[in-house]
Amino acid sequence: MKPPDHQLPFSFVRFVCSLVLLLPGSLLAQQVREAAASREFRIEITTNHAGGRYAVGEPATFSIRACDGTHPLATGSVDCSLSADGYSVLESSTLGITGRPLEMRGLLEKPGFLRCEVILHGAGEQELAKGVVAAAYAPEEIPPSRFVPPDFDAFWEEQRDRLAEVPLEAELRPMTKGGNEKADVFDLRVKCLGGAPVSGYLARPKRAGARSLPAVIWTHGAGVRSASLEQALLGAREGFLSLDLNAHGIANGQPEAFYKELELGPLQGYPAQGRENRDGSYFRGMYLRLIRAVDFMAAQPEWDGKTLAVVGHSQGGGQALAAGGLDPRVTFIAAGVPAMCDHTGMIRRRISGWPKLVPLLPDGKAEPIVAEVSRYFDAVNLATRCQAEALLSVGWIDSTCPPTSVYAAYNQLRGPKQMLDRPAMGHAAPPDLQTAFLEALKRHAARTEASTLPVGPKKNPPTLLKVKTSKPKV
Repeated sequence: MKPPDHQLPFSFVRFVCSLVLLLPGSLLAQQVREAAASREFRIEITTNHAGGRYAVGEPATFSIRACDGTHPLATGSVDCSLSADGYSVLESSTLGITGRPLEMRGLLEKPGFLRCEVILHGAGEQELAKGVVAAAYAPEEIPPSRFVPPDFDAFWEEQRDRLAEVPLEAELRPMTKGGNEKADVFDLRVKCLGGAPVSGYLARPKRAGARSLPAVIWTHGAGVRSASLEQALLGAREGFLSLDLNAHGIANGQPEAFYKELELGPLQGYPAQGRENRDGSYFRGMYLRLIRAVDFMAAQPEWDGKTLAVVGHSQGGGQALAAGGLDPRVTFIAAGVPAMCDHTGMIRRRISGWPKLVPLLPDGKAEPIVAEVSRYFDAVNLATRCQAEALLSVGWIDSTCPPTSVYAAYNQLRGPKQMLDRPAMGHAAPPDLQTAFLEALKRHAARTEASTLPVGPKKNPPTLLKVKTSKPKV
């Protein structure tokens, strides 16, 4: 796939220099400190292919410059390494700086990303600047690390059947702060399987008629926090039935100390909780809350019966992939730098995405029990069941959700799809990508609105929605 013409094939990372002083408190030390504060070191790296893309087996040349402000450095040295997307170092060397561009050459013999990392050191091995660039080798051909387990569909069918036995009961508490003349806003809780309910903020355009609104669910990145009232309102302002979903089913709108206590207590290290057991995995509960959130939105009389989208970044991007794979009512997903991809990448000697769920044994092999359980919650495997329209973003120098893992999921999607490549981006959701996701969501809703084909119900859908409206929340 050819990258968009406006994308740059290279990147540099700036770091402000600060020196470790041997004589703290002295006049000389103060003078050195003041001089160092005015200097700015950086590493510039470019690839010899303008788009940063290569055929498998084709050598890539990285041109490297170390600079002090706008001027190339003439002395010193840099430590350079090439790796398979950060998983294993293929080559490393220390190169002397001469004022002229330096070069490193390497290649990959299979689809993936060749990562070039360069570090400029000062006195005492202090890092003054760091640059990272990646070359893409046929990323659209990256396969899954393992194939879908034979009982994958049976496992999730059983989970959906168990969830369907839980009455679809919701409590909506009107928000007196946050609602306005254009939207009603509610603090929402919906009964779910496994203890924690669906929790979030629901925003609904005022005076919406029956079957008049497309629906969107916004999902969260990693961490422990409240649902976002502003994000729910953003969707409502664009004409959507809009739910900002709390990833953990916890109370919203609480003081920061409330979430910090959970983060350091019951939810500390939550991705690894129960990872040795399919029924105990933390992600089982998270994914069931996604299905139940879809149940709730699909049961709303205002839903148009056509558009049901899930949008998120990082952990939220992984949730979007999961929702698309687990529930055929989801018609559109937007997954920015998605997590939970390719948990068993180490089996193919490549990097896995956040949260690096499978631990390695002393011999470097994957822990077998966790590796087996992880397959049922891997966004790569869930993507194989996703027929929804999909928009993904990927940062080529992302070390949290590495591009190898993201493309492994993207390549398994079965519906219309598009990847937004960002060669110079790490783990991020910049405003331009958020805008691109929103515009794509609106275009999808417009297309489906023009369609005469409603979304059909899935097997064993809940048949009754009980709603309790409690006192307004201020």
